Amino acid sequence: MKHYFTDNSELESNPTTFTYTLKDKNIAFTTDIGVFSKNMLDFGTRVLLNAITITKHQKTLLDIGCGYGAIGVSLKMLHSHVKVEMIDVNDRAVALCQKNIEQNNLSDISVYKSNVFEEVSNTFDVIVTNPPIRAGKTVVQQILEESYRYLNPQGELWVIIQKKQGAPSAKKKMEDIFTNVEVIKRDKGYYLLKSIKMSL
Repeated sequence: MKHYFTDNSELESNPTTFTYTLKDKNIAFTTDIGVFSKNMLDFGTRVLLNAITITKHQKTLLDIGCGYGAIGVSLKMLHSHVKVEMIDVNDRAVALCQKNIEQNNLSDISVYKSNVFEEVSNTFDVIVTNPPIRAGKTVVQQILEESYRYLNPQGELWVIIQKKQGAPSAKKKMEDIFTNVEVIKRDKGYYLLKSIKMSL
């Protein structure tokens, strides 16, 4: 069986489109079978989008495990000055992401296939992830560990994760790597975590 965190381009296709309103912005998302939370923005993503802060000094952002682009597209809609990159291992997700970029008339935003950071060459002021929990703890921990080297000095890693799906261990891992972690928001079992890459 194919999952949203694998290459699932051979799955049956039945695309659908819905609109999500975020801070007065109407955002259209086309989704399909085989991508995470295809009928609506999942609760964790909504918690992240409503609580994350992006400043005018933050110019670059990476969305890891972007799916159909819920986080990256939404943040680009809200913060037009930010150059956004989105990555996913799932071919269908990448294609849907590209469609969602186009149908929301966005520029200076890109999506490409990458297994975690394999194809990533830039560094970023912000990295965000709603990690693919079903891919396993090893993959989630790899995302947390490798984010550090892809952040610019004072760069921020934002992670949304449920308590029952590993928030306490993710929090500990982020503290070990960054020497700091803050719980920005707790809501219905979801933790929004933030770590900052401190300058040496």
